[in-house]
Amino acid sequence: MASNKNLVIVESPSKAKTIGKFLGSRYKVVASVGHVRDLPKSKLGVDIENDFEPGYINIRGKGDVIKMLKKEASKASKVYLATDPDREGEAISWHLENILGIDPEEPCRIVFNEITKNAIKEAVKNPRAVDIKLVDAQQARRVLDRLVGYQISPLLWAKVRRGLSAGRVQSAALKIICDREKEIQAFVPEEYWTITADFKGEPPFSAKLVNKNGKKIVINNKEENDAVLGELRRGSFVVENIEEKDRMRRPFAPFTTSSLQQDAANKLNFTTRKTMMVAQQLYEGIDLKGMGTVGLVSYIRTDSVRISQEAKAAAKEYIISNMGKEYYSDNPYRNKKGEVQDAHEAIRPSNMELEPDSIKDQLTKDQYNLYRLIWNRFVASQMAPARFKAVTVDISNGAYEFRANGSKLLFDGFLRVYDSSKNDEDNRWLPNMEKGEELTATDIKGEQNFTQPPARFTEASLVKDLEEKDIGRPSTYATIVGALIERKYVGREKKSLVPTELGFTVTNILSEYFKEIVDTGFTAKMEEKLDDVETKGIRWKSIIEDFYVGFAEELERAQKEIDRMEQEVIITDEICEKCGKPMAIKHGRFGEFLACTGYPECDNTRTIVTKVGVKCPLCGKDIIEKRSRKGRVFYGCSGYPDCKNVYWNKPVDKKCPECGSLLVMKKTKGHELACSNKECGYKE
Repeated sequence: MASNKNLVIVESPSKAKTIGKFLGSRYKVVASVGHVRDLPKSKLGVDIENDFEPGYINIRGKGDVIKMLKKEASKASKVYLATDPDREGEAISWHLENILGIDPEEPCRIVFNEITKNAIKEAVKNPRAVDIKLVDAQQARRVLDRLVGYQISPLLWAKVRRGLSAGRVQSAALKIICDREKEIQAFVPEEYWTITADFKGEPPFSAKLVNKNGKKIVINNKEENDAVLGELRRGSFVVENIEEKDRMRRPFAPFTTSSLQQDAANKLNFTTRKTMMVAQQLYEGIDLKGMGTVGLVSYIRTDSVRISQEAKAAAKEYIISNMGKEYYSDNPYRNKKGEVQDAHEAIRPSNMELEPDSIKDQLTKDQYNLYRLIWNRFVASQMAPARFKAVTVDISNGAYEFRANGSKLLFDGFLRVYDSSKNDEDNRWLPNMEKGEELTATDIKGEQNFTQPPARFTEASLVKDLEEKDIGRPSTYATIVGALIERKYVGREKKSLVPTELGFTVTNILSEYFKEIVDTGFTAKMEEKLDDVETKGIRWKSIIEDFYVGFAEELERAQKEIDRMEQEVIITDEICEKCGKPMAIKHGRFGEFLACTGYPECDNTRTIVTKVGVKCPLCGKDIIEKRSRKGRVFYGCSGYPDCKNVYWNKPVDKKCPECGSLLVMKKTKGHELACSNKECGYKE
C-alpha cells in the first residue's frame, strides 16, 4: 500500500541525513551506500562474442540494502534518484531504476551542485529522466577498464607474481613516473658558474651577469669564471638602460578537482586521497550550531571553472562590503574543454556568509584548512588583479651586461586573500638611478653550480601532468596515485613518487607487449572518444569494438610468448661455485639475477652485485650498490649482516683529511665531495 511520502535515494548515509532535514516529513531519504550493481569480481563479466554486453550482478553484501530500497519504493508515492551529479552517479541511478522497476521515461532523476536547502528544493521541482548518454559514458569506461585489467593481469601473474594488476590509465601513469626516473638516472650534471655584483645604494642591490657582447654568456668552469672576474674588476659599472612599466598579476580561476588536489598538496601537504576525503565531508555536510547539517562547498568532482550567477552575485556583495568596490572585478574564466566540463560548476563555498574563521571551532583542523583554501581561492577569483611597478636596470662593464630587477606592489588586489607565491622580488625596489650613472660595486663574486636532473614527480606535479596530457579524469586522479602506491609499483620518498623495481618490471613488460596501453597519446585519444559518448551520443560499444581489435592481437601474441618473455641470456665471467660452469644473467620476479648455465642439473642462483671499487673501512670487504624496499639506491658493505656499514651517497676511494672517514660524491654548492661522517663538515 502506497504512502503519501516521497522516497529520495542518495549514495551516502551522511548525505541522506543532511537532505532529509531540508525536505521535511513528506519525504523519506535513504542511502544506497554507493553502487548496488556491478560487473562480477570472479570473472571477466563482459560477453566479448555478444557485442561486449556487460553482465551486471547485484553486488555481494548489498542484499539487505536492495531489499530495503525495494520495500521503501513499493510504498512511496514517488521515487527520486538523487545520486551524485556525474557519470558514476548517473550510472548508479540507472542501476537503481532497473532494480526498482522504474519506467526509463519516468522523470525520477534529480541533481544538485550543492547540498543546500534551496538547491535541494529546486532539484525536486525539476526532475528529469535518467540521462542514458551519461550512463553509456560510464559503461564504456567500466567495460574498457575491465577488458584491460582482467586480461593483462594474469600475464603479470605468470611473469612476475600473483595479485598484480594493470589498469588502463594506471599503466600509462606508471610509465610516466618510470620514464622520469630513467631520465634522472641517466642525467650527467654539468658545471656552470653565475656571477653577481653587489652595489652601493639606498637600498643596496645586486645584479646578475647575463650577456657578453649582446649574447647570453655561459661560464663553464673556475678558470673561465676567474678570467671574467679579473676583467670586471679592472672595468667600471655604468647604468646602460632603465625600463619601468606597470605590471598586473591576475587571480587564478576557482578550483577544479585537479587544481584543488595540486594546491592542497603544495600548501597543506595533503595527499590526493586525503584531499578528496576531506572535500567530500565538506560537500556532504557539517553539523553547525543553530543550523543543523550544512553542505559547505559545491560538488567536488568537476573539470569546470564556471560558476553560477547567484554565486557571482554573492561573491561581489561580499567583496564590496568587506573590502571596497575597487577590489571587485568581473573576471571571465573559460574551460580548457567545452561541453564535458561545463556540466558542473567550479568548487566554491555554498554560503558566503559562512566565513572559515566564523566556524573554525566547529571543524576539524583538516576541514578548516581545506575549506579556507577553497573559500580564499573562490573569493580571490572574483577580485581585481594585483598591480606592480616593475623596473629593469641594465648595467654595463665593458663587453659585459648585468641586469637588476625590482618591483613595488601598488595595489594588492586578490593577493589580499590569496597569495599564490612567496616571491621576494614582488616587493624589492631598486634605488633611484640615471642612465649613464657610474655605480660602485661593493663585491663581485662567482658561484659554482651544477645542472640539476628533472625533478621526481610529487602527487601534485603528477596530477598536473596527467591533466595536461589529458589522461584520466579528475574523479580518478586520487585512485590512480593510490593504486600505484598500494600495489608497490611506486614508493614515497618524502613528497616524491619513486618507481620500485616491481614498477619498472611491470612497465617494461607492458611496454613490450601492450604499447598502446602505456602510450600517453593513445590514452588521451581514448579519453576523447569516451567523452564523445556523453557529448555526441556516439555508440559506446563501437568504441570498445575498435579498441579490442588491436588489443586482442597484442593479447594473443603476449600469451603465446609468455614463456619466452625473458631477454636473450647473457653469459658472464662469474663462475658457479657449485659446479664450475659460467653464470648467466636472467630476469625474474624481482629483476635481474645470476643463474647457473648448468640448469636444471645445477639450480644455483646469486644476486647481481655491483661493486663501487671501494673497500669497507670497518671490515675490508667490498662496498656494493644496493636498493631499498622503495627502490632507492644506497651503498652497503657486502659483509652484511655481519657488517652493517651503509652510505646513502656513493663513496669514493679517498679518506677525509680531517677525520679519516670515507668521502662520498655529493653535489653541494661549490663542492663535489663531502665527508661521510655527519659530525665532520669537510667538503672539497
